[in-house]
Formats: sequence, C-alpha cells, structure tokens
Amino acid sequence: MSAATPMTQDELKALVGRAALEHIGHGHIIGIGTGSTVNHFIEALAQQRERIVGAVSSSEATTQRLRAHGIRVFDANEVEELAVYVDGADEIDPRGFMIKGGGAALTREKIVAAQARRFVCIVDQSKWVQTLGRFPLPVEVIPMATQRIIRQFAALGGTARVRLRDGAPLVTDNGQHILDVTGLAITDPPAFESMVNDWPGVVTVGVFAHQRAHVCLMGTPEGVRTISFDGPGR
Repeated sequence: MSAATPMTQDELKALVGRAALEHIGHGHIIGIGTGSTVNHFIEALAQQRERIVGAVSSSEATTQRLRAHGIRVFDANEVEELAVYVDGADEIDPRGFMIKGGGAALTREKIVAAQARRFVCIVDQSKWVQTLGRFPLPVEVIPMATQRIIRQFAALGGTARVRLRDGAPLVTDNGQHILDVTGLAITDPPAFESMVNDWPGVVTVGVFAHQRAHVCLMGTPEGVRTISFDGPGR
C-alpha cells in the first residue's frame, strides 16, 4: 500500500479551524482574529452559527467575512467581556508567547484578546518556534515616528523596514503604518513587549506576551495537537 499523501499547510489550517469549535460554548459573544487560519475557523463556525450570539472582530476583513455568513458583529465597546478569543499566530513558543501581525491587524487583535477570558491560538506546526524572532516582527507605528523607531531597532541589532503595498506604505485599519523587523531573538517576550510599547510613536508591537495564549491547537500530520499554557505564572 502506498503511504498517505501528506496534508498541505492549508489542510492543516482547516483541521485546526474545525477543532477550535470544541472550545466555543453556546450563547456567548466571542472574539475572532484575522488571517488565513482564522478564515477556516469562520467557515466552520458558519455551519453552526446559531451556537453563538455574535462576535467582536479584529479587522475590517474579518467583519466582512462574518457578516457574509450572517454572523452578528458587535463593536468592542458594546461588550464588557468575551468568553474566548480565537486567532492564529505567525510564531508561538513553548510558553504561549506569540508574534502576530502578519496580516497588519495586530492592534485590534491585541485589543480583542485583552477582552477575552481565554485565548485559543490556532496554527499549523510551521509556526512553532523555541525563540521568537525568526518571523519579521510587525510593529504598528505613527508615520511621523518611523525613522526614529527604525534607529531604535537598529540599536538593538534589528533591521526595520516599512511594509509596502503596491509600492506605497501599507495603511492599517487604524490609519497607521507597519514596520517589519528582522534580526531579533526575543528571549524575554514580556520585557521586550513592555519596552517597545513605551517608545513614543509605537501604536502596538506584535509580541503577544501580556496577552499570551491559554491553549494552542496545532495542526500536524498526525492530527491536532493541543498544548495548554494554563497554570502558575499566567
């Protein structure tokens, strides 16, 4: 017999998107992130949309997708607390710390994550790393501070570049720009996040340490691996 055909990255994303439904209770308002893995979760949720009251969205793209499926979208200010937040990550480490922002929605993602009692991170196994920093770190910045922030990252050994779209700086849903920073090894994510957040002109740094994951659903060729980060130290 021939060996089974390995699952593609997209199939692994669909696998964890469906698995995330098991972490969604009935009658709640939930938070939903942004990105290709989350899109698979939304497709699965659309088949059972009656189980939730609605969602708070982390981006205009996700809002449009949810509404297209008939899922009610609430403004974050209408909701005091969310039962769970489901989102992907560009990197996640063994402590549940993440890099996020490849889809340029990091600021709203962090806002929604802060409203949720639990953060369920859904990824394929390529996102698992021992030390954050291999993926370019997204940082949302106010444009007038761009060059100074680039110099501050250079002093740390990082190379920051403005993210472009069609030859011009990408503009986020919040009207700001994104820097992508390479050359960093982030060994103390909470301290790094706090430091960069204090730099004038930084809107949000894409290190999610203070809003780290409670659980990671990781798609592997053997199926969905569930990694819990609950317990002391959270």
